[in-house]
Amino acid sequence: MVLFIFAVNLLRRGSLIEPLLFSLGVAVGLIPQMLPMIVTINLSKGAIAMSKKKVIVKRLNSIQNFGAMDVLCTDKTGTLTMDRIILEKHCDVVRKENEDVLRFAYLNSLYQTGLKNLLDKAILKHEKLAIADFKKVDEMPFDFERKIMSVVVEIDGKHRLIAKGAPEEIFRRCGRYELEDEILDIEDLIISDLKEECDNLSADGFRVLAVAYKTIENKKNIYSKEDENDLILKGYAAFLDPPKPSTKRAILALKKLGVEVKVLTGDNELVARKICGEVGLDVKGLATGDKVNKLSDNELNDLVKTTTVFARMSPLQKERVINALQQNKHIVGYLGDGINDAPALKASDVGISVNNAVDIAKESADIILLKKSLTVLEDGVMEGRKTFGNIVKYIKMGSSSNFGNMFSMAGASLFLPFLPMLPIQILLNNFLYDLSQVAIPTDNVDNEYLLKPRPWNVKSIKKFMFILGPVSSIFDFITFAVMLFIFQAQAELFRTGWFLESLCTQTLVIHIIRTGKIPFLESRPSRFLVFTSLFIIIAGLIIIFSPLVKPLGFVKPPPMYFAALFILICAYLLLVQVVKQWFVRKYGID
Repeated sequence: MVLFIFAVNLLRRGSLIEPLLFSLGVAVGLIPQMLPMIVTINLSKGAIAMSKKKVIVKRLNSIQNFGAMDVLCTDKTGTLTMDRIILEKHCDVVRKENEDVLRFAYLNSLYQTGLKNLLDKAILKHEKLAIADFKKVDEMPFDFERKIMSVVVEIDGKHRLIAKGAPEEIFRRCGRYELEDEILDIEDLIISDLKEECDNLSADGFRVLAVAYKTIENKKNIYSKEDENDLILKGYAAFLDPPKPSTKRAILALKKLGVEVKVLTGDNELVARKICGEVGLDVKGLATGDKVNKLSDNELNDLVKTTTVFARMSPLQKERVINALQQNKHIVGYLGDGINDAPALKASDVGISVNNAVDIAKESADIILLKKSLTVLEDGVMEGRKTFGNIVKYIKMGSSSNFGNMFSMAGASLFLPFLPMLPIQILLNNFLYDLSQVAIPTDNVDNEYLLKPRPWNVKSIKKFMFILGPVSSIFDFITFAVMLFIFQAQAELFRTGWFLESLCTQTLVIHIIRTGKIPFLESRPSRFLVFTSLFIIIAGLIIIFSPLVKPLGFVKPPPMYFAALFILICAYLLLVQVVKQWFVRKYGID
């Protein structure tokens, strides 16, 4: 369009420099130069507001994703729960208290040199045991594939391997079990009874680790995970980690805001279901990591639509679930605090962690919650939606105004014997108009707009531009007619009249576009936005009556012009309001 305007003016004026400068001025005026600043100010203001609510924003652009988020996936331990794990029971295979189970678990946790997790810390904190008779020989560190860890200790000249980990993984490696000092074979009928006893602990809300051992006849200095076989099941260590008091309220608040909560946990399905019931999360479907592993990406895309809880999940399986939800066009947040949460935090659209999380989780996250309470999630979502709403206001206003200005400039160039506006006047108009929009980040956002997630809707913005933009052009052409046929305007008066009309309408139209309601009566703008709008209009009028009028190529309009200007502005704003209400009814406020 700019090339068209340049070509028309070049052919009609005969000179090169004047049409070229005019076209460059039009091109600069059509670019939303303030967009980067408006976006940055919006995001910075949102980050400051969230910091007052004990939420630290590491990456500014995550605020918009926080507001647009419609699915929040969360780990269980330390996020939904209080992160105060205590060892509640140490029992044999029939759930009778057993001190040897505690001793074996204690040795395993004490002698492992990797990062001690919360369960290890709970075991070591439970009771300090005498270990003078034991000497560490070797260890097999924990990994998320085996889901167990083992240490080898020496006692009475013998090597004993002690393993601790997920019950299902320990069961696979055990051929015998110990009960009341007897070593018995695990038969097909027995294995189901052993698993039932373990499941009963899980169903009561305990996190359960199985403990097993074996005495090694052929001693050696270095052991490996291949030695974790033919073990003897010793018993179970059961841990209690109650849910946070704020979790139930937070999940209910997020549901009202249109955010679905899904749980992705490494714990078994019984513990996950129990905790979800306690926090008020409706378990519509439950899947395990083993099932996720067997599914193709397309099958997983279908599964995540109907599944609320994913249990026994490894870090990479959590990441797959996040990717599947994103493939289904969801904006996905992830809340986690452990090493195993890092891939999911990185893959999500907005990664959320807590202040006491491990370093790698905090490094992978976009947002850090400083408070233990999850109610700050609701505040963060609301702040994100306010920020996004104000950004969209500027984009809608700028795109529709610039789209209309293109047609106005092109039309004026076709029939006017002079340039419709000088390059310096175009740039001044654009500068003043952009200054008036600096206050948009402070503007209020309608409550109705905040009730649901609103991702970027480019189609809606295009429709808004194509429908509202021509309204601006219509009144520009009406202004042309008024200036030419009523005031018999020459070039200077014509440019002055259009400059004021363009400045006033573009500055005031934000008050119509900013809300889906009736402006001022049903939805009030911020005071700063009202101030900047009035200030810029007054500044434009002062320029016309100041010593700058001649250097800028303006003249003082006749008094009757201002009456016509007032009528044009009122009619324009009224028509924009009517068209906007029709647009909202037909396409919504997105």
